[in-house]
Amino acid sequence: MNDDMTSPTGARNVVSTHSVYGAPCWVSLTSRDLKATEEFYSAVLGWQWRPARLGDRFRIALADGAPAAGIAAVAGMWQMAVTWLPYFAVVSADQAAGRVQERGGTAAVGPISFPPGRAALLADRDGAAFGVWEGELFTDWETWRRAQPAFIRLHTRDAFDAAIFYGEVLDWATGKPGACEVGYEGGEVVLRSAGDVVARIESGALEAAPDPAVRPHWQVHFFTTDVAACVRAAQLHGGSVLVEGEDEAVLRDPDGAQFTVTLRSER
Repeated sequence: MNDDMTSPTGARNVVSTHSVYGAPCWVSLTSRDLKATEEFYSAVLGWQWRPARLGDRFRIALADGAPAAGIAAVAGMWQMAVTWLPYFAVVSADQAAGRVQERGGTAAVGPISFPPGRAALLADRDGAAFGVWEGELFTDWETWRRAQPAFIRLHTRDAFDAAIFYGEVLDWATGKPGACEVGYEGGEVVLRSAGDVVARIESGALEAAPDPAVRPHWQVHFFTTDVAACVRAAQLHGGSVLVEGEDEAVLRDPDGAQFTVTLRSER
């Protein structure tokens, strides 16, 4: 994972994950066509690009000069799904992977050592994929989070069951220094770190039974100052619009990866 699509590590401005453990610390995208992916996200989100140390198939996306996300054109070569994936900072990737398996989830890849840290690709017991990272972050956590990602939201069948699962895996609501706080606001389970909303979990109304039709997944939201412009750019560059609103739109890139653009004022 190194300085690339799926890892928050790098050689400069690194900080320990211990101050933010349990919180999302990076997002990554697997794609099939690097050039098309770069062109699409440059047009839609205004990203610029720099090389990553793993080779020609990898890029770091920059938003206003700050690292925003990782991209890797390996979906076909590695037979991986084309998708956006969030990573959570943990004290121990091995411990997190073990907790996932103990609670009925899946350890798909790893944990694997990528100095100066360790990473694993996991799935919760309903099949929603996510990653964990143990070690030093690519850039200051506040700088990364405010550069581009707005937040991540888990769409699942039972929000409270999911919150218990992730809480036990990621040490949410433990009261330990740096642990995330969990609450229930506006019909969603809300995860806060240092007072800021960093993730949401939703499954419908509180009194509703779990919806078997929902395909659980983590949805990555990106900030924008103009939702309509993002929609137009996505359509012009081979993407599609799944849901369009005044303050938010759900888009799909040409490879099929789904993401959301949200007005910067939305938190």
